[in-house]
Amino acid sequence: MLEYKLNNDITLRMFNVNDADALFDLTMASKPYLREWLGWLDYIETVEDSKQNIEGRIKGLIETGGFPKSFAVMYKGVLAGTIGFNEIDRGVQCGTIGYWLGQNFQGKGIMSQALETIIEYGFRDLKLNKIEIRVATKNLKSRALPERLGFKDEGTIRDAEWLYDHYVDHVVYGLLRSEWVR
Repeated sequence: MLEYKLNNDITLRMFNVNDADALFDLTMASKPYLREWLGWLDYIETVEDSKQNIEGRIKGLIETGGFPKSFAVMYKGVLAGTIGFNEIDRGVQCGTIGYWLGQNFQGKGIMSQALETIIEYGFRDLKLNKIEIRVATKNLKSRALPERLGFKDEGTIRDAEWLYDHYVDHVVYGLLRSEWVR
């Protein structure tokens, strides 16, 4: 199993179907908090939904030639969130990263370290030339991560996502392999 130990508290590892209960519980516990920015939450109603989500992540290994696209973010041995590539376009070698943390895990620097690791993984192992992050313009916490890590603001996509009862615009951040300094 592919695993990255970032420090004594934080690990990124591949999801497995045994994570379904923990993923479901984390999603439900953080649903009111996450609902402001994630449009898929109402589709998660049972542990089986979380299991199917994980099975889809595992099947993604085929698309990448055996490299996982997404990882469980573990904090002190507990599932804290997820990070990975929502899309990979092999035609232009570009990957789009998505991430979220449960509400109780915010403000600990977990996602900053996880994002740095996934960027390195994308450039080194997946051989990407560019990594993008698309974030709702008003989601200031999520926008701070790519801004801090040297991503360039490449523009805004208007009405990019439907969130329950309204559209939100997305800022597109991009980072080229040649710009990445670890």
